[in-house]
Amino acid sequence: MTKGITVTEFILSRQRERPEATGAFTSILSELTVAAKIIAKKVDKANLSDNFDGIEPEGVGEVYVQKLREYANSTVINRLSHVGYLACMVSKMNTDLIPIPEEYPKGRYILIFDPLGSITNIDVPVSVGTVFSILRKKGPREFGLMADVLQPGYEQVAAGYFIYGSSKIMVYTTGDGVHGFTLQPSIGEFLLSHEDISIPKKGKTYSVNEGNYYFWDEKVQNVVEYFKTPDIKTGRPYGARYTGSFVTDFHRNLLKGGIYMYPADSKDPSKPHGKLMLLCEVNPLAFIVEQAGGYASTGTEHILDIQPEHLHQRIPVFIGSIEDVRMAERILQGRL
Repeated sequence: MTKGITVTEFILSRQRERPEATGAFTSILSELTVAAKIIAKKVDKANLSDNFDGIEPEGVGEVYVQKLREYANSTVINRLSHVGYLACMVSKMNTDLIPIPEEYPKGRYILIFDPLGSITNIDVPVSVGTVFSILRKKGPREFGLMADVLQPGYEQVAAGYFIYGSSKIMVYTTGDGVHGFTLQPSIGEFLLSHEDISIPKKGKTYSVNEGNYYFWDEKVQNVVEYFKTPDIKTGRPYGARYTGSFVTDFHRNLLKGGIYMYPADSKDPSKPHGKLMLLCEVNPLAFIVEQAGGYASTGTEHILDIQPEHLHQRIPVFIGSIEDVRMAERILQGRL
């Protein structure tokens, strides 16, 4: 495929290769790119003169951050409600399923998303992002049945993310490779920049918040010590790279290789199962990394096989290059 074609052209070309395609993904992904452009413009102004209801962004305080997150959330909901292919939506910010308004037609797909992850880093500035996942309804059930949403990650039919930083990036997969696009500001379009992304089988960096070191159990500490310990034969020590933005650290490792870790904090009762949410944060990136040749695990369980129990379920995460994640699993399971 020619570098520089628009994401819409790319999606349409893939659609033509599938006679059974209905155009649903084309419409859903096209509206998501529009929502991302709107969010990107608001994020660009976050440290300048922008405000919400008279709330100035000086210092980008908690109230302002919440308003910005709400803006991103409502932008995605408003842009996607009318496409005619969604049965409902699920957001990290909403406690329940988001219905499609009665005036709009409904479809067979479910959109799950995190509207603006890692937003507390925006005044540093560290890149922030929107993550999304698309599922297909299992049957002709009416909206409201949670079983259509609580599907394991391997059932995803598409997933992707947008990064808002020095460049505006879109990465997505429909189960047939992983492709990246960069926003060209002069024409306002996402253009193909990374086709068929393949993550290296083994990386040179690890990403983890080592400030939580003493909240981890001994096995988790051993994983981190393994990647830090010099060993010429295995290419260690690995370099530490951690921004506090899940999607940003994930994107770097997707392109260059490495492992991202957010373990459960076994000694911190507020995070007994980790911090990251299975449905709207982890499953989409796990689907992407495995389409690119990587792997995603809780340390003891393949993430894409997990049967979700509720909308905002949190899990520990080890994700990235397959050899690095497998090594973390062996240490955590006492097999090394």
